[in-house]
Amino acid sequence: MMNPVAPRFRTEPAAAAPGKAHSIAPGEIAMGVIIGRTSEYFDFFVYAIASVLVFPTVFFPFEARLEGMLQAFVLFALAFVARPLGTVAFMAIQRRLGREAKLTIALFLLGLSTAGIAFLPTYADLGMASIVLLGVLRVGQGVALGGSWDGLPSLLALNAPRERRGWYAMLGQLGAPLGFLLAAGLFSYLVTELSTVDFMDWGWRYPFYVAFAINVVALFARLRLVSTPEYARLLDANELEPVGVVEVVQSQGRNVLIGALAALASYALFHLVTVFPLSWISLYSDRPISEVLGTQMVGAVLAIAGIVASGLISDRFGRKRTLAVLALLIAAFSGVAPPLLASGWDGQRLFILLGFALLGLSYGQASGAVAANFSAKYRYTGAALTSDLAWLVGAGFAPLVVLGLSAHFGLAYVGIYLLSGALGTLAALSINRAMEIRD
Repeated sequence: MMNPVAPRFRTEPAAAAPGKAHSIAPGEIAMGVIIGRTSEYFDFFVYAIASVLVFPTVFFPFEARLEGMLQAFVLFALAFVARPLGTVAFMAIQRRLGREAKLTIALFLLGLSTAGIAFLPTYADLGMASIVLLGVLRVGQGVALGGSWDGLPSLLALNAPRERRGWYAMLGQLGAPLGFLLAAGLFSYLVTELSTVDFMDWGWRYPFYVAFAINVVALFARLRLVSTPEYARLLDANELEPVGVVEVVQSQGRNVLIGALAALASYALFHLVTVFPLSWISLYSDRPISEVLGTQMVGAVLAIAGIVASGLISDRFGRKRTLAVLALLIAAFSGVAPPLLASGWDGQRLFILLGFALLGLSYGQASGAVAANFSAKYRYTGAALTSDLAWLVGAGFAPLVVLGLSAHFGLAYVGIYLLSGALGTLAALSINRAMEIRD
C-alpha cells in the first residue's frame, strides 16, 4: 500500500524548522486501518459462521435445527446492541487513560472474549449455563468492537488528497472481505478434513484460537501507529479526540442519524450475502457446506474488486452519487433475489456472486459518506456512533429477521428487507442534499 510519491502529511506547524518536521504517507495510515479491520472482521465472521454450522447443535440441541439457528442468531445480535455501549465506555477510558490504553484494553477484551468461546463447555456439559456464558462472551465482543475505534479511518479521510478521497476511503473497507476470506477458508478446510464428530467435538474451536492470535498481531500493528508522537500530533491537529456522547447527540444527533441511514443499503446487503445464504442452504439443501463456503469465498474476491473499483468510481463521480446509484441497483437486486434463492443451487450461487459484487461496490464508500457534516470537534465520536448505529439498524438483526420470516412466510422477505435498506439510503441522501442546499 506504500506509494513513494504519495502526498505526505506534516505533523508540525508550518513555521517549524524543516529539520524537525515529520511526514506521514496516507499509505501508512491505510495499512494500519486494513490490518485492524481485517482482524476485527475475522473475529466477526468466525462467530457468524459458527452460529450457522455449530451453535444450533452444540448449544441448542433441545430445539429443531431452524429454531436452534434462530436462537443462535439472537445471541449473534447481542454484539450489535452492546457495541454503542462499548463506544461510550471506552471514549471515557480514552479521556482518562489515553488512546493507547483504550486500544489495548479493547483489543484484549475482544481477543479474550473470542478465545473464551473456544473453551466453553457445551449444553451437554453445562446445560443452560453454557448458553448464558456464550451470550456474555458475545456481549464482550460487541463492547470491545465499540471500544476499538482508533480514529484512523477519519484521519485518513481528512488528510487524503481531495481528488483521491474515495480511493483512500475504500482501503479500510477491504478488511471485511479479507476477514471473511480467512474465516470461511479456515472453516471450509476444517469441515472438509475432519469427520463430523471431530468437527463438532473440537474442530470448530480452532478458529477462535486463531482469532486471538490475529488480534495480538493487529494490536501491536495499530499501537505502532497511534502511540508514536507523529501520529499523536496528527490526531490532535485534526481534533480527533473523544467528546461526551450526550454532547454529540445533542449537537450532532441529526448528522449521526443521516450518516447511519445513508449506509443502510450496504449494511442490509452485508449479512444477506454472507450469513443468510449459508443458513438457508444448510437448512433446506443437501449441498456440501464446503461448496457453499467456496462459492462465498469467490464472492469475497469479487467484493474486493468491487471495493477497489468503488474508489475509482467515487473519485470521478462523487461518493454520494455513487452510493445513490448503488442503492438503486440493490433495490433492483431485491426484486430478483427471492426467485434466485428459490431456484436451486445455480440460482443460489448466482445470488451469492451478484450480491457480493454489489456489496463491494456499495460498501466501499458506505463508511463516512456524509462525515463532512460533522464539525471537527465532533468527527471522532460522531463517526464511531454513526458506524455503531448503521450496524445495529442495518445488519445486526438481519440474519434473525430474514431467516425467521423467510422460513415461515416465504423468500419474498429477503427482497423486502433489501428494498427497505435501499430506500433508507436514498431517503437519507436526499435529506442530506436538501440540508446542504439550505445551508
